[in-house]
Amino acid sequence: MNKAYQYSVLVVGILSPLLGYFLFRLVYNTLTRASTDREKDWLFRLSAATVAMVLPCLATIVLALVARRHRLLSAAGKIGVIVAVLSLGLAAKPVRDGVNRWKQTHNLALHDVAAPNFETQDISGKNQRLEDHKGEVVLLNIWATWCGPCRKEMPNLDRLYQKRQKDGLVVFGISDESVDLQKNFLKKVPVTYPLLTLSGTVPSIYRDIARYPAIFLIDRQGRLQPAPGPDQPFQNVEAAVDGLLSRR
Repeated sequence: MNKAYQYSVLVVGILSPLLGYFLFRLVYNTLTRASTDREKDWLFRLSAATVAMVLPCLATIVLALVARRHRLLSAAGKIGVIVAVLSLGLAAKPVRDGVNRWKQTHNLALHDVAAPNFETQDISGKNQRLEDHKGEVVLLNIWATWCGPCRKEMPNLDRLYQKRQKDGLVVFGISDESVDLQKNFLKKVPVTYPLLTLSGTVPSIYRDIARYPAIFLIDRQGRLQPAPGPDQPFQNVEAAVDGLLSRR
């Protein structure tokens, strides 16, 4: 019995990384499905899932303390504790995502603030600068080829672009993925607006993205305006764009 208890610390410790990841996904997915407003409760969902992730490590430490009290903590048990403590490093990603998500939420809510200029190349090699579009409304879509909501949104953005381009609407897509990957994606989801790379100068406000897709709206005076989130109907994006286009 004593030997089995000694090795329980090792087993739980070694399993801590897998158990932590499993608990994180279970709690986060469960809370997300139950959420009625994902824009407002994202911090709670992420925090609860991160706490769940560290539970296996805490369980290992508790077992080790009990074993030590009864002089049953073996060298194998100490290895389990070390593995469990190292598994806490997994929490770095959700913490980092939380910081980026907070930045993203703050940046997308900016109102009447000068939009930082970007200068970079699109996937055709053409240079694109935000400052060249003063007097126009710019919609900047941050997307990724692996993002399901992006694939669903991009055809709607392209239709909006074609319909409102003559009124002064400019649409750009920005991805941190390679040119080849984006070009292959266009074969499946063709769009006519330019897709930009990060090969030039792109400020962090457009790169600190934790949740895709994300939309930045820039008015005719070059100022950032609040944009609807990905959980809102696309009609809200159209209404926001039309509101900015109507201003002179």
